[in-house]
Amino acid sequence: MGGERKDRRVKDRLRLALPVRVLCREGAKEEWTEQTRLVDLTPFGASFSLARPVEPGRLVHLTMPMPRQLRCFDHIEDQYRVYAIVRWIRPTPQDAARPFLFGVAFTGKRPPQSYLENPTTRYEIEAEGGSDLWRARERGEKSRAIVERETRLTLPVEVVVEVLGESGETVASETTVTENISRHGASVFSTLQIEPGKFVRLRSARYSLAVLAVVRGSRKGADNIPRLHLEFVDRVWPLEILQ
Repeated sequence: MGGERKDRRVKDRLRLALPVRVLCREGAKEEWTEQTRLVDLTPFGASFSLARPVEPGRLVHLTMPMPRQLRCFDHIEDQYRVYAIVRWIRPTPQDAARPFLFGVAFTGKRPPQSYLENPTTRYEIEAEGGSDLWRARERGEKSRAIVERETRLTLPVEVVVEVLGESGETVASETTVTENISRHGASVFSTLQIEPGKFVRLRSARYSLAVLAVVRGSRKGADNIPRLHLEFVDRVWPLEILQ
């Protein structure tokens, strides 16, 4: 039965450019909204582009005039209001106004209690919930441990760190080198003052590569040189090109 439902998720994907309002909370009193249009839609998820990035695992709230035959609840309401987990993010170079494309999975009418306490909590998909929607659970220690245990290469790869503003524009940049790098993240020597949770783009002219990343922390080493710790969010870094 589960396999049949997953097949339906693919078969029922419709290309509908419906208007959608996306709300993302950045803190107890901080939030932003953006009006955009869907790229495609199923009863269980959707894709759309935005001007600013949102990291995978974050919960967003969508409001849209979704066709009633596709809804899992609120069939008589004019607008369908549903929470969704950001599953992936990709660049959309063909849309300069909205350069970030997202895929989201619908989780239901109400958010988890942990989201109400901390809206920046990251989640992962557990299984189908009621009415075939997805069930969200907090991203666990196991998921983080897998990333931390992966192969890290201690290599000085020359990169440009571009700091992204609220609308996805570059507001500052610095040419530097990595201290170490893995498929999912890197430690980069940097004098930039960037708060954890902010987005940067890591560019490599040598390898013709650009990767979107979230700042997870910063520190000074024994050499008193500051570093930024980055997690890649839109793609992995192909380590094979470095070897």
